[in-house]
Amino acid sequence: MATIKLAPSILTADFGRLADEARAAEAGGADLLHLDVMDGQFVPVITFGPLVVEAIRKATELPLDIHLMIVEPERQIAAFAELASTINVHIEVSPHINRTLDGIRKLGARCGVCINPGTPVSAIEESLAEVDQVMVMTINPGWGGQQMIPRQLDKVRRIRELIDEGGYGAEIMIDGGVKVANAALCAQAGAHTLVCGSSVYNREASVAESLARLRAAVERV
Repeated sequence: MATIKLAPSILTADFGRLADEARAAEAGGADLLHLDVMDGQFVPVITFGPLVVEAIRKATELPLDIHLMIVEPERQIAAFAELASTINVHIEVSPHINRTLDGIRKLGARCGVCINPGTPVSAIEESLAEVDQVMVMTINPGWGGQQMIPRQLDKVRRIRELIDEGGYGAEIMIDGGVKVANAALCAQAGAHTLVCGSSVYNREASVAESLARLRAAVERV
């Protein structure tokens, strides 16, 4: 099995020390950083926009994985494209998803499609050949620190089968409730990248210690 990538989510980091938190993830061995952009419409919470992402970009060399939890994401992708390695948009708010994905790629970023727990796999099936990444939400989006919905791993398995059968190059990212106790299950289901929020940024251990524990859990698979 290929090495699983770990993507700390700054949603549960100390927002008063974001630059330090980003540098701690890089020093601790993270593979990329996951940034949740929320607009208070698609999800109830408002987080931050391009200016904060730009500040984080200056603080770390890690690739930035931008998760647009916003309505009309096609209107905002240009603001993030130069800052991001990957821009992910939700199928639930993107009726012309392939056009949006093509727009992201033309701006020079990798493109990803996100799917919520209540959305069937069939909603993204026609886009699998067009994306670099599929983000499977294993919680209902909006808040960090939630518990994973275990049955969503069945969705990961189905998507992995479709990707393999089609010979597509898309990777699978799992976002929501990833912990040391379930990280191996995520890897076994077919994930390539795990978003880790409160399992990395917490009061129980340092960022480096938390990442090491997660790394050890997936390396046992």
